[in-house]
Amino acid sequence: MKTILTFCMVLILGTFSLIAQDNLQDLQLTNTDTIPDFQTKAEKLKISGTIYESDGITPAKDVILYIEQADENGDFELRKKNDEKYVYHHGLIKTNADGKYTFYTFIPGNDRRYNQLKQIFPTVKVPEQKQQILPSFLFESDPMLTRKCLKRMAKKDDLTRILKPKKQDGMLVVQKDIVLQEQIAITK
Repeated sequence: MKTILTFCMVLILGTFSLIAQDNLQDLQLTNTDTIPDFQTKAEKLKISGTIYESDGITPAKDVILYIEQADENGDFELRKKNDEKYVYHHGLIKTNADGKYTFYTFIPGNDRRYNQLKQIFPTVKVPEQKQQILPSFLFESDPMLTRKCLKRMAKKDDLTRILKPKKQDGMLVVQKDIVLQEQIAITK
């Protein structure tokens, strides 16, 4: 129950407090970030990709991508800064002119007590638009990703969220491209 409550707090407090801020575009972000504790983790993971506009062709420039995840035991480590709670294992990038991004992270654990899959939770913020909470990234090697679960995802045409990392130079590497949903610009 603790993990489920923590997860709910993560979604409510963590993502919204970091991503919903209007001044995010002013941050000096690059298109590469490293999740805290990356160097100490056994299953290091490099996620790279391109974020595309809703047409699926045009690279999306200056899009902020935020990810957060559990540690290798499936627990969300919460920290506090300026009276705001956040998930310790998180990262934040801004795509370059080609829409490219890279995160250095690790494979999160799952909490078998509550049947939680290994997941990374992404959110994007496009200039002049509302944030978009994307479906979580899952892992093909996760033993909790059952055939039944895969069947349900296939019916929803949702299999692209499953990451299939390959070992390369001592690290797991995966390509994850993202196509933005079409939105109406925010008027001020």
